[in-house]
Amino acid sequence: TKRRTKTIFGNLNPSWDETFHFECHNSTDRIKVRVWDEDDDIKSRVKQHFKKESDDFLGQTIIEVRTLSSEMDVWYNLEKRTDKSAVSGAIRMKIAVEIKGEEKVAPYHVQYTCLHENLFNYLTETKYSGVVKIPQVKGDEAWKVYFEDYAQEIVDEFAMRYGVESIYQAMTHFSCLSSKYMCPGVPAVMSTLLANINAYFAHTTATTNVSASDRFAASNFGREKFIKLLDQLHNSLRIDLSKYRDNFPASNPERLQDLKSTVDLLTSITFFRMKVQELQSPPRASSVVKDCVKACLDSTYRYIFDNCFDLYNQLLDQSKKQDIPREEQGPSNKNLEFWPKLITLMVSCVEEDKAAYASILNQFPQELHMGKLSAEVMWHLFAQDMKYALEEHEKHRLCKSADYMNLHFKVKWFYNEYVQDLPGSKDAVAEYSLWFEPFAIDWLDENEDVSMEFLHAALERDKKDGFQQTSEHALFSCSVVDVFTQLNQSFEIIKKLECPNPEALAHFLRRFAKTINKVLLQYAAIIAKEFSSHCSKEKLPCILMNNIQQLRVQLEKMFESMGGKELDDEASNLLKELQANLNGVLDELSYTFATSFQSVIEECVKQMNLELYQMRGNGNSSTNRNSAAIDAETVLRPLMDLLDKNLTLFAKICEKTVLKRVLKELWKIILNIIERKIVLPALTDQSGAQMIFSAAKDLGQLSKLKEHVIREEVKSLSPRQCAIMEVVLATIKQYFHAGGNGLKKTFLEKSPDLLSLKYALSLYTQTTDTLIKKFINTQSSQAQSTNGAVGEVSIHVDLFTHPGTGEHKVTIKIVAVNELIWQTTAMFRPFVEVHVIGPNLSDRKRKFATKTKNNVWSPKYNETFHFLLSNENGPESFELHVTVKDYCFAREDRIIGMTVIQLKDIAEKGTCASWYSLIKNINMDETGLTILRILSQRTNDEVAKEFVRLKSDTRSSEETT
Repeated sequence: TKRRTKTIFGNLNPSWDETFHFECHNSTDRIKVRVWDEDDDIKSRVKQHFKKESDDFLGQTIIEVRTLSSEMDVWYNLEKRTDKSAVSGAIRMKIAVEIKGEEKVAPYHVQYTCLHENLFNYLTETKYSGVVKIPQVKGDEAWKVYFEDYAQEIVDEFAMRYGVESIYQAMTHFSCLSSKYMCPGVPAVMSTLLANINAYFAHTTATTNVSASDRFAASNFGREKFIKLLDQLHNSLRIDLSKYRDNFPASNPERLQDLKSTVDLLTSITFFRMKVQELQSPPRASSVVKDCVKACLDSTYRYIFDNCFDLYNQLLDQSKKQDIPREEQGPSNKNLEFWPKLITLMVSCVEEDKAAYASILNQFPQELHMGKLSAEVMWHLFAQDMKYALEEHEKHRLCKSADYMNLHFKVKWFYNEYVQDLPGSKDAVAEYSLWFEPFAIDWLDENEDVSMEFLHAALERDKKDGFQQTSEHALFSCSVVDVFTQLNQSFEIIKKLECPNPEALAHFLRRFAKTINKVLLQYAAIIAKEFSSHCSKEKLPCILMNNIQQLRVQLEKMFESMGGKELDDEASNLLKELQANLNGVLDELSYTFATSFQSVIEECVKQMNLELYQMRGNGNSSTNRNSAAIDAETVLRPLMDLLDKNLTLFAKICEKTVLKRVLKELWKIILNIIERKIVLPALTDQSGAQMIFSAAKDLGQLSKLKEHVIREEVKSLSPRQCAIMEVVLATIKQYFHAGGNGLKKTFLEKSPDLLSLKYALSLYTQTTDTLIKKFINTQSSQAQSTNGAVGEVSIHVDLFTHPGTGEHKVTIKIVAVNELIWQTTAMFRPFVEVHVIGPNLSDRKRKFATKTKNNVWSPKYNETFHFLLSNENGPESFELHVTVKDYCFAREDRIIGMTVIQLKDIAEKGTCASWYSLIKNINMDETGLTILRILSQRTNDEVAKEFVRLKSDTRSSEETT
């Protein structure tokens, strides 16, 4: 029987929708289906007369009637007729088979399904008591073996006899297994089955372009039925994976393999949805598994949190189990015992995931790492609970700060061990240190008190032992070591916190810097307080100074350990300020220690002065220069004996820095004493201009005047003595330099004390006129008031230089004095005294005075005086010294105030009329004072004596009622 469809023109995917009926009487009958390309042109019509087939052959398929069953919707690939045929494509046919006499019998595919399911149920439930018996078969076709022995033969025979496809068999068995997917070994079989089902539908042949989706839709099993089966299975697998610790315990290797196969099955379902169902974006297997793992970890954390006490005892030692009421087993504000136990349980979970589950769930290495995911989820949940708990603890603070610190270490360890290398944590700043910050600060507060107690105890022990050196090579005592041992231990604890949060770390270091500051300043204060009482001892002062220096050394080391330049600004500034304070304390101790030698040094300098006096005689300058070195050695001997004795000891027991500080102070003291006792005796001593003036006024002290003159002769240095002193200073400088082992040359040469002494010696050889001229040129601020004016004087000055002789004539008119501040019980008789000061005036009139006015505090004088100055110097080398005095009969006139008018200020204009403030005493700098001291020793020089008296005069004391 032959049937033909209508012709469809110009379509490579034709659709006919035509139905044909055939009657078959034998199971061996076949249905042959051929596809043609109809040719309807003239050439083809001619061809029909000569050939049996005028159309082009496109392909055929031959269907065995015995393979047909009930209703089928099948794609058949078009095949070649001969080797020369060019064939491609496939044809879809819906075939319904009715067997005479069996019209009411179920279709063969339904019968097969019933047979397969009943066999599966009998074998699993009845014969093997709920266990799925998996055939032990190997090879490429092993997935087509569903049962053992006779059961497999039965299903294969039925399928072969009634034309049930092998893919239908596989899908039916997959359906049966889905009801037992949690049985051992089943997930692996299901995964393999589904993978082959995927391959059957998805891997089309080269000769057909039918899509996998269409092939699946034509399946006899039923598209919707299989999709529903996969969806239900997918949901069930997700639920079971979300409890993988319960369903697939790590202690059971067989179940762990089932876990791996379950994930493979999920992957196969995803692949089926993508390749066969051709869904655009089904849930990725890796994402599904990751979500399931997270859900399981979440429930695991909640479980160990709620049952922490019991689980911890099970994990460690049940023999130590304590009966504690249920309500007291959780977190508490009274103690911190719960949290270390919880961390221990978390660690066991993470380690279990790393050791047991990571190697099993390794199908997605880039997206799922069990150990890391476990740590991440556990930490995230723990962090929320820990932060909240510590906020509550901060309100009550019922636990010891040490307990919080220990918990901090435990949390830090867990974070560093499991969390810090996670992708989400690498670039993020950990917050856990901020949770503990208040408690760490409490600990640092307590630590400060402990450190202070430790400091006092260490100093007491050291004091009892006499501040002995810790060893032969260490020049400091043990209290320094003890104090810094305690501080370093505290700092080590801060370091071990390994605080990852810069803000919290900066806060800790600022607080610790305050502790260091308080402890070291207290140590220095105690040493400084008692230091002066130890200065008479031989070694002890040096050891105490070494202790302070060692504090500075250890502080610098600690500063570097705490971060150095990277340290927080506030902490850094505090430690730098502390270093400066300790430096100041060391300077004070060095000064105190050096000062303790002052009386001995003064005695040595006194002997030096006596030796120097013996060398007063004048010789020629070359003789003086030749003998200066020998004489200097003789003069220096007392001082050198003292220095040799002490500095040798200091060099052995003082730290180098301390030694240099002591040397600096001794250097200053020695030079100052030499200046006071030999070169520039003080004006305030019962000598100098004031003593001379008072002795001359009082005839009853004539003998005392003579004694003074003799002593002054001793003090006034001759040129030879000056030369000796220069060698003495050079020798002392060389001694303190000690070939580079002592003070630096630059320090010694630039020392103000040395420069002052050298300058004074250089002035010694200059004449009185030269020194007075230098004084006038350098002291331009003599009339500046430092403690208020006591009145004012009106003066008119005219300066005239004779064109012929070049002599200068100074005309001064004392006009008036105004608002004098003066108290007296006797009659007040003010007058004005004018002195001209300058070079080459020894044979000229140098002083004028006005008449006195009785009891007038703003007297008017209008008196004029004339001074004649030599032509050897210009007016700028002279000045007028004006003094207002109260005249007293039979005793010294009392000084009310004074002022200075320098002629260089009026030389250009030649005249000046002004009011000048009266001051209590003349102002001068170091140069002026040095010149004054030198001139004060020239007791036989009237000009010098007069100059010294004028410049050293001060306002007299007032009389009060």
